[in-house]
Amino acid sequence: QVQLVESGGGLVQSGGSLRLSCAGSGSIFSRMTGYWYRQVPGKQREWVALILSGGSTNYADIVKGRFTIYRDNDKNTMYLQMNRLKPEETAVYYCNAGHSWGQGTQVTVSS
Repeated sequence: QVQLVESGGGLVQSGGSLRLSCAGSGSIFSRMTGYWYRQVPGKQREWVALILSGGSTNYADIVKGRFTIYRDNDKNTMYLQMNRLKPEETAVYYCNAGHSWGQGTQVTVSS
């Protein structure tokens, strides 16, 4: 089972950008579909984006055109570039692959 570690969260102003990283523990990560989710306390975890092993991507409608998911297989790392962030996107962001989840990284967007 791959282990995942997120990084890159932080505080950003509305309209700003952040890039999240998700490092996998081995090369198997590059052969797995990778997902990003986010969760606000008291609400269900929400799917944000996915990337297939071949590189195809898909996004939740609410982030299309603003977020980009991509991966660097040489580094066993998946990324989520988030642009034009909104205050309502303040959440803990998680990466997922198979049965593995990262610990989450807090993203706070101030108005």
